[in-house]
Amino acid sequence: MVKLRLRRKGRRHFAVYDVIAIDSRKRRDGAYLERLGFFDPNTKPSTISIDPDRAIYWLNVGAQPTPIVKNLLSYEGVLLRRALAFKGKNQVEIEEAVKLHKEQVIERYHKHKVKRQKRKEAKLKAEEEAKKAEAEAAAKPAEEV
Repeated sequence: MVKLRLRRKGRRHFAVYDVIAIDSRKRRDGAYLERLGFFDPNTKPSTISIDPDRAIYWLNVGAQPTPIVKNLLSYEGVLLRRALAFKGKNQVEIEEAVKLHKEQVIERYHKHKVKRQKRKEAKLKAEEEAKKAEAEAAAKPAEEV
């Protein structure tokens, strides 16, 4: 069975991945059938580059993507492209839908980034208040004695 999965590259603690089509019995970094693109998780936002035509070809001939590769294909709009092609949409409609999808993905990324930042600030504020309350509690028994 052919799988679409990640192949690790890069140096220690700074991994970069290739998205490849490979026989499922092969090693993670073994000989592969075709390189479809790459994924760099070290940049913010992560860099994803996948050739949609070749990815759709491999999906159509039965290649099974791993869960992470499936998410990458979804972010890049490859799965949307394939679904719309099956529905009989023309190339212009597909490109418009993929462009809209990519804008939504970027918007979602920024929305989650703001949420993470607010959560981090709230956590720091709560820690400061806890330290202040602890210091006040420690000072009261010293005054009573």
